[in-house]
Amino acid sequence: MPHLKFNRDKLLVKKLSERKNKVFIKRDNIPVTQKPKSIGPAENKLIEETADKIRNARKLGKSIMLTFGAHTIKNGMAPTLITLIKEGWLTHLATNGAGIIHDWEFAFQGESSEDVRENVECGQFGIWEETGFYINLAIIVGAYEGVGYGESLGKMIHFEGLQIPEVSTLYHEAKNSMLEKPEIAAAAIDLASVIKKFNIIPGFLKIPHPFKKYSVQETAFTYNIPFTGHPMFGHDIIYNHPMNHGAAIGRTAENDFLSYADSVSRLENGVYMSIGSAVMSPMIFEKSLSMSQNIEIQEGTHIDNHFMLIVDLADSDWDWAKDGEPPMDNPAYYLRYCKTFNRMGGEMHYLTADNRDFLLALYQNLTEN
Repeated sequence: MPHLKFNRDKLLVKKLSERKNKVFIKRDNIPVTQKPKSIGPAENKLIEETADKIRNARKLGKSIMLTFGAHTIKNGMAPTLITLIKEGWLTHLATNGAGIIHDWEFAFQGESSEDVRENVECGQFGIWEETGFYINLAIIVGAYEGVGYGESLGKMIHFEGLQIPEVSTLYHEAKNSMLEKPEIAAAAIDLASVIKKFNIIPGFLKIPHPFKKYSVQETAFTYNIPFTGHPMFGHDIIYNHPMNHGAAIGRTAENDFLSYADSVSRLENGVYMSIGSAVMSPMIFEKSLSMSQNIEIQEGTHIDNHFMLIVDLADSDWDWAKDGEPPMDNPAYYLRYCKTFNRMGGEMHYLTADNRDFLLALYQNLTEN
C-alpha cells in the first residue's frame, strides 16, 4: 500500500517580491578587473600552471570544464564567468540546482538569497511563487523539447519567456509517438496536464528578465556552450512549489548528465576545475570518467593526461599531487572531494582559496600572460 504523501497544493505560496533578500546583483557583483585579495605566491604559481594548461587545451580543441557550487553565483562572480565564456576560455560549465536558481533569480529580479533560519521558522522558506512556478515550468517545457536542465533555464532567460503549446496539439503528438517514442509521449502528456492544472494560456508566455546581462546560463545559451544543471531530489526550493514535476526534472537532468559525460570524454590533454562543489562535482565526475574510459579502452586508448584543479576553502597541507592519497589517520583523508579526484588518474592539485579570488586570479593570468 502506498505511503502517505505531503500535499503541496495546500501550501500558502507567497509572491517573490515579498521576500527579503541578502544579495543584490547590481550592488554585489564583482568586476572582472578587481584584484584578488588573498592569493599568495604559492597559490599564484599553481594558478599560472592551470592557465598554461587551459591555453594548451584550447589550442588542441580539448575540454575545459568549470564546475562550481551555488556560492560562486551568489558571491557575484557572474561578470568573470560570463567573460570567460565570451572569450572562449571554457567549453563547459556545470553547477547544482541552487546555482541554477540563484542565477535565475538574479536575472529575473536582480536579487537573491533569503534568510533560511528566519523563513523556516515562519514556514516560508523556499515557498515563493515566481521561482517555483517559472523554473519548474521551464524544466517541464524543456523536458518536452528534449533539452537539458540548464538549457531550459538559459533559453527562458534568453527569450524572456516560454512557448506554451496547445493541449490538443500535445495530446495529438503523444498519441502519434506512443509506440515508437514513448518518452516523447510521456513528456507531452506531462506538459499538457500542467497547462490544464494551472490554467496556462497557450502561446508565448512573456517572462521579463530585466537583469539577464548578469545571467551565466543565458550567456552560455547565447554562445552555445553547455551549462549543465545537476540537481538532487528535494535539495532545492523549487521542490516546495505545487508546479514541481519529478519526471521532467529527471528527463532534463539526465540529458545534462550525458552532456557533461560527453565533455569528460574529451578531457585527454584537457582541464577540469571544481570550485566549492564537494558533492555534486566529484560524484558525477567519477561516473562520467568511468564511462568514458570504458569507450576509450574498447578503442585501444585511455584518458591519462587530464589536469584537475580542485578549489575550496578548507585548509589542507597535504600535497595530493606529490604524495598521493593520505593514510586514514590523517585528517586530509577525509577531504572526500580531494580523495575522489585523486583516484581519477591524470594530474590533480588542491588549492585552498575563496572562489572569488581564484576566478579573478585565473582570468587575469589567462589574459595578462
